[in-house]
Amino acid sequence: MPREWDAKTYDSLPLPHRGWGRRTLGRLPLRGDERVMDAGCGTGRDTEGLLDRLPDGRVVAVDASARMLDQLRERLAGRLDRVEVVRADLTGALPFEGEVDAVFSVAAFHWIEDHAALFAALAARMRPGARLAAECGGRGNIAAVNAAVADVLGERPGTWEFAGVDDTRRRLAGAGFTDLDVRLRPDPARFEPGGQLEAFLATVILGAHLDGMADEDRGPFVEAVAARLAEPVVDYVRLEISAVRG
Repeated sequence: MPREWDAKTYDSLPLPHRGWGRRTLGRLPLRGDERVMDAGCGTGRDTEGLLDRLPDGRVVAVDASARMLDQLRERLAGRLDRVEVVRADLTGALPFEGEVDAVFSVAAFHWIEDHAALFAALAARMRPGARLAAECGGRGNIAAVNAAVADVLGERPGTWEFAGVDDTRRRLAGAGFTDLDVRLRPDPARFEPGGQLEAFLATVILGAHLDGMADEDRGPFVEAVAARLAEPVVDYVRLEISAVRG
């Protein structure tokens, strides 16, 4: 399974993910009675908005992190009667019954190396005609942050799959999706002075590097990466995906 997260700290940060979630949800047409998969649901922040759009529907909330799902259960404690919580890797056979009417995903797919397997696994659980609305890090995402990490460590990080438009369209088509709309959107996030950038880097971006470090080395590493950025900005580029299960 993928690495675990500090879910409570993650949930407390001023995340740009909130805007990404609203945008992605706005691209998903819903009647309100569907069964929708939140793929890579994390702490359930965007699942809340999805439930608001589904007064007579249900959500299958899927994530690989037990801590994230624990935080989701806490956040949605009064609404879990309409949420099926599933811990699973999104590239394998998803362990829930039946099909979904749509798939929604925010800031998750770039953590998955094999996007062809990802799209095939999602398609296998979607009814024909079901819509996929997703966003994640795309080609060029956090290039400046990665350059700073490489400068500190002497090697480039290889933690994510930041796919481009053409390869994503090819992988979607290979999994049986049609009506493809795939685009890149530059979306830099600026942070306030006083440690906000460092907290964000440590929790959201640099966690995989910090996992392998001694406790006393973690703070200096995060500070060194932040110091190499020209300004307190994370240079996000988002890959926005809309498609229909053929």
